[in-house]
Amino acid sequence: MARACERAGRDPRSVRLVGVSKTFPIGHVRAAAAAGLADLGENRVQEALDKIAGAADLHGITWHLIGHLQSNKARRAAVAMAWIQSLDSVALLQRVDRAAAEEGTTASLLVQVDLARERTKHGAPPDAVREILDAGAACRAVVVRGLMVLPPWSADPEAARPWFRRLRELRDSLLDAGAPPACLRELSMGMSHDVEVAIEEGATIVRVGTAIFGPRTPRGTQPTAGVSRPAGTSGSSGYR
Repeated sequence: MARACERAGRDPRSVRLVGVSKTFPIGHVRAAAAAGLADLGENRVQEALDKIAGAADLHGITWHLIGHLQSNKARRAAVAMAWIQSLDSVALLQRVDRAAAEEGTTASLLVQVDLARERTKHGAPPDAVREILDAGAACRAVVVRGLMVLPPWSADPEAARPWFRRLRELRDSLLDAGAPPACLRELSMGMSHDVEVAIEEGATIVRVGTAIFGPRTPRGTQPTAGVSRPAGTSGSSGYR
């Protein structure tokens, strides 16, 4: 990350590292926190709630929901998560805001943008983003802070560059069209294999799993500390 920032002429402190701890047990979360990682990301609300409870004695941890948020889980997410990076509609925004207001909590939200239109992934179409940002101005308890993208998977990091660039250009076009700058300060993009490309293209948040925690085992099994595991994919969500 520091090398990528140097190439891009950026301050490394301008990029937030979110460690994607999904499927890893609480011991891995504790080890990451002890090593200084302050932001942790989960794909599923229930798994996040379990880990938040298991790490209740740890201070200074910020939890991010980076997977798809179903509307029936909006209340639980609004109560527990500091960041929700997968907002994809005005209706979901309003549901999360209402829940947060009723529960006396707050959250930072990112609009997940569906640039590639992949069937296995979620997100708002680019032409719907402005409507979500405008609706965010009326929210009582949550704040829209930027955009997120999950590009099509490719082993070649350079294959992700056009998608990262398109998200940055969408952000710039929205600003030019008068969208509130405060709603577009963050660009969440980049994972373990393409994090440097994402930073070069303007990422302010990167979501890194494998490079921190190691390859994931199939769901339903638990990784064991100190035991090497074969590399695998992380499923349709694409988070690595």
